Amino acid sequence: MSDEKYSAKEMILFLVLLLGMSIGWLIATRLRFPLIKTKPLASLSSPRSSSTDSNDSTSDEMKMVLVIRTDLGMTKGKIAAQCCHACLSAFQHASTSNPDYVKEWTYSGQAKVTLKCDGGEQELLALQSDARRRGLTAMSICDAGRTQIAAGSRTVLAIGPGPVDLIDKVTGHLKLY
Repeated sequence: MSDEKYSAKEMILFLVLLLGMSIGWLIATRLRFPLIKTKPLASLSSPRSSSTDSNDSTSDEMKMVLVIRTDLGMTKGKIAAQCCHACLSAFQHASTSNPDYVKEWTYSGQAKVTLKCDGGEQELLALQSDARRRGLTAMSICDAGRTQIAAGSRTVLAIGPGPVDLIDKVTGHLKLY
């Protein structure tokens, strides 16, 4: 048996992957569409294919980003839990507000990317507002304050699922977590 240690980034990525698998199971059992990509992505009906599109999105790639506040000093476990809360919240909201994005994201592998927010709550709120103006799901999580940080602290913002190029217009300047 090894005493191998894992970095915070590895732990977060593992937990986000686990969450993605759980969401995949939920989709397969509740929404009744397959998790295995059976058609080329370009052949899926897309909300971006209409001529009345206001998002100016051309990419077929989909993702969700999790923007994590770095100024709160959260532990890796706390960050992982907050990312899971944000991912589930965004998925649930997008299932009704952007179901075509959710379906396409599910077919394309449910990509999730973690990003750093060094600008505190104001930057997180500005990103959320920008994402929503562009028609993206953007859900921020406020902590209950039972463990490490003050109640009501906004910890993580999930944006998406949505087109990569559209999400990158909002978060492209942020560094990977």
